[in-house]
Amino acid sequence: MSDDKPSFINVDGAAIAYRRRPGRAPGAVWLGGYRSDMRGTKAEALDAWAAESGHAFLRHDYSGHGESGGAFADGTISRWLGESLSVLRACSEGPQILVGSSMGAWIALRMAQELNKAGESARLAGLLLLAPAPDFTGALVEPKLSDANRHDLETKGYMEEPSGYSDEPYIYTRALFEDGRANQVLDGIIDTHCPVHILQGKADPDVPYSHAMRLTEHLPADDVTLSLISDGDHRLSRPQDIALILRSLEGLIARTV
Repeated sequence: MSDDKPSFINVDGAAIAYRRRPGRAPGAVWLGGYRSDMRGTKAEALDAWAAESGHAFLRHDYSGHGESGGAFADGTISRWLGESLSVLRACSEGPQILVGSSMGAWIALRMAQELNKAGESARLAGLLLLAPAPDFTGALVEPKLSDANRHDLETKGYMEEPSGYSDEPYIYTRALFEDGRANQVLDGIIDTHCPVHILQGKADPDVPYSHAMRLTEHLPADDVTLSLISDGDHRLSRPQDIALILRSLEGLIARTV
């Protein structure tokens, strides 16, 4: 573990918690999923890998998540994207491999777009996307909304759904859905200007593997690798999954040499 206590950076009035392990480039930057935090199994495994390999590693909690300030209900893709870009720019140096899990993969793809737009493409050494859920609000959640869900969104501004990963329900706000539409990436070619490796479980109950296959259609074919794990679930946190994640990360690093 890089540090028992996090450091903080203020982004738009929210105290964003992060942990940084210094090391050589390319470093790895962890981008967690919806309602997850930087102390999860995969993030800790990446930190242990960084300690052993000597590569830099950076992770943070979005506002309303984990050890960061702010209210979860105020979060949107745009807000969490801005926080992630701020942490990357302030707390890392040189080329980085963005490791995005579930919603974090959406954030990673949007970061690639924004960095390239800003002339900072040299900061990207690669993308490692785990059970990627780009556009999940519109593509995966919205089509399954019940009449009661839609009524809650319209009248209360939010809806609740049971979570298979926590005793606390998932909360989806109307603002999250509206902002999600403004951050869609599956509506054209995503020019990452760096290699992309996708790991997707075929037994994922939350993000169907067809979604990962759809994502590859929006990425330059010569830059993307898709690895399907026949019995893999959404978490991809079993020892064999962690080993594959680390091998895939090292493969991306080898491509930068």
